[in-house]
Amino acid sequence: MAPKATESQAISLIPIKRLTIMVPVEGLTPLITHRFSEKAKRQMLDDQDKTKAKTKRPPQDPEAEYMAARYIMDDKRDGFPAVGFKAAIVGAARLFDGISMTALKQGIYVQGEGSEQLIHIVADPVMREDVCRVGMGTANLRYRPEYWPWSALLPVTFVPSMIDESSVIALVDAAGMGGVGEWRPSAPKSATGSYGQFRVASGETGVL
Repeated sequence: MAPKATESQAISLIPIKRLTIMVPVEGLTPLITHRFSEKAKRQMLDDQDKTKAKTKRPPQDPEAEYMAARYIMDDKRDGFPAVGFKAAIVGAARLFDGISMTALKQGIYVQGEGSEQLIHIVADPVMREDVCRVGMGTANLRYRPEYWPWSALLPVTFVPSMIDESSVIALVDAAGMGGVGEWRPSAPKSATGSYGQFRVASGETGVL
């Protein structure tokens, strides 16, 4: 006679421990940002709406374009999306053996501030003018903020059972090779450049 089936034991899970460290970074090359403005979003919607007649685009306003391309935090400081730094950190996994980008996407993140989750960029922006190619080789001028020199303090949260603190710092430092922002080395295809690179600044990291 077969033994009676025993009642299965309840699953017991231990909450995953998280650790947050403050990692200071300093720019090695100028940082260029380009926030997608509300005006650009409306123009894109209008262009896609077949029921609306095409209207002539107004003359360029360099100062307005420059201001719209800045990421402004709730307290009026300049910032940059935390998700951009996270993407650079995750992408840096390609430079190391034995680490999965898929696991890193869940096991590490950069905590920003405010409604747009921004990291404060310590620098005073200046307006730069660049000639950009837009469709069929047409040239146009773009006005965007440039930060140089710049630095930031990244609150990096990770799962210590998956990756240790020294490895996280190594990843952040390697992330600076790919950079963040416009014309960074890791930008797709022809948009690559040498801007937005950084490194972990000398000094101790802080644990929250």
